[in-house]
Amino acid sequence: MKILVTSALPYANGEIHLGHLAGAYLPSNIYVRYQRLKKRDVIHMCGTDEHGVPITITAEKEKKPPKEVVDRYNESIKKSFEDFGINFDNFSRTTLPLHYRFSQNFFLKIYEKGFIYPKETKQLYCPKCERFLADRYILGTCPHCQAADARGDQCEACGRWLEPFNLIGPRCRICGIAPKERITTHWYFKLSAFDKPLREWLATKAHWKDNVKRFCEGWLKEGLEDRPITRDLAWGVPVPLGEAGGKVLYVWFDAPIGYISATIEWSENIGEPEAWKKYWTDPETKLVHFIGKDNIVFHALVWPAMLMAHGDYILPAEIPANEFLNFESAKISTSRGHAIWLPDYLKESAPDPLRYCLTINAPETRDSEFTWADFKAKNNNELADVLGNFINRCAAFVKKYYDGHIPTASTFDEQANRLIKVVEESPEKIGQLIEKFELKKAMKEIMNIAQEGNRYFDHEQPWIARKTNPLHCERSMYVCMKLVSMLQVVLEPFLPFTSAKMGKMLKSKDRTWDEAKGAVLPSELGEVEILFPKIETISIGKPKENYEPRTRNID
Repeated sequence: MKILVTSALPYANGEIHLGHLAGAYLPSNIYVRYQRLKKRDVIHMCGTDEHGVPITITAEKEKKPPKEVVDRYNESIKKSFEDFGINFDNFSRTTLPLHYRFSQNFFLKIYEKGFIYPKETKQLYCPKCERFLADRYILGTCPHCQAADARGDQCEACGRWLEPFNLIGPRCRICGIAPKERITTHWYFKLSAFDKPLREWLATKAHWKDNVKRFCEGWLKEGLEDRPITRDLAWGVPVPLGEAGGKVLYVWFDAPIGYISATIEWSENIGEPEAWKKYWTDPETKLVHFIGKDNIVFHALVWPAMLMAHGDYILPAEIPANEFLNFESAKISTSRGHAIWLPDYLKESAPDPLRYCLTINAPETRDSEFTWADFKAKNNNELADVLGNFINRCAAFVKKYYDGHIPTASTFDEQANRLIKVVEESPEKIGQLIEKFELKKAMKEIMNIAQEGNRYFDHEQPWIARKTNPLHCERSMYVCMKLVSMLQVVLEPFLPFTSAKMGKMLKSKDRTWDEAKGAVLPSELGEVEILFPKIETISIGKPKENYEPRTRNID
């Protein structure tokens, strides 16, 4: 079976923040790393979404051409992901000529099949700015939850997809005046034609996460309406119709097509131009979309309808959408500067403590919160005092009292046999949780193993047994190091930098997930180092001139 994984394309108008990571990028990376360790045929696609109003708004604020903005952020976002341990098989972008051609061909095929049609419609026009206003250029009060400053396309407060005319008291976000109605022509996608097919398809997804199913059920209950897929902008994929008069494709239409164009680019880059078809046209391929909850409607309803209309490509098999991550008791807001951006974090701290904190506190079923106090506690009390402590005390003991040579054992008592069973059974248990996208539970299971190892070490008292019962001490340390060896493999999807350090200590290379239960040990340990320095103070998230995070090593 082939597995094709995608992560939602981030807008190239700003840096990646913690909410992005918790929603679509860290979970997908953990899942893909696990599948690679299982030696399965898996590829991971992503890239920057470089069209639409978010880009033009940023460009106008910076007084720069949109292309200059997206070029800068594409490189910056890509580097941030790599530094955080998130490596895609291809990180593409939607301004590539390849993407333009493919999106236009995708549009034309649906158009020729009768699922796209022109329609005269009212649109808001700003007489002061002298232009039609795309949805994100319009702000107003949400008619559903009454939130202020809802956008013309979506309310961030309640997640509803909106139209500009739905807003109460709409105004131009550039000049602030009330826009006027004017008639224009746009092309619409017949989403309503796929009401029944979507219902039948979603009925086969009973195993999906409840938040995704509830979201889809709510939309279907209200009834699906045809959606405009063109807009009056100068920046975007040109509509491939002469009568379109310079209009571009709506960003929600061309962005998911970027998953396919990214795979085509990957295929060309590896020198196999037809390889992409083995994933997108094979019904046996498992297509997995990792997204945040604000993208559920696009990926679980609109995008599948587009794929049905086109007819040549597979439909999503899994859409493990996460809820929102809040920061210090408030919703993350890039416009208000209430966020932690990944490049800023990485200048000051190591990736793995943040990977751990975002995983163990993941918003898998409900919104969760990130605070620096909790981050510090999780690093110091869990990573350092539990996981790091177990690994370090075992390795340091072997280094000190056995000159780095790991003892062997041939007989085992009840306690030792229980721990050996943990080594043999845990990889399968953790793997099943990852397969079900229950990454928080999987991480907790790993931490429980480290806790169990600490209890065993304390119970066996090797610092005494090495003098009073050397054979007992050798057996205890052999069992402890078997646990450490197994942990090195199962930690790799979650804490890859830590796993790599452990791999050097254990002198192990490229072990598979299934080999973890064997927990092969070297005859001699390599260099032992502190894995998780304790954090004293944290100032990340305050003005940059006040950054002063400090760490200290704890033996």
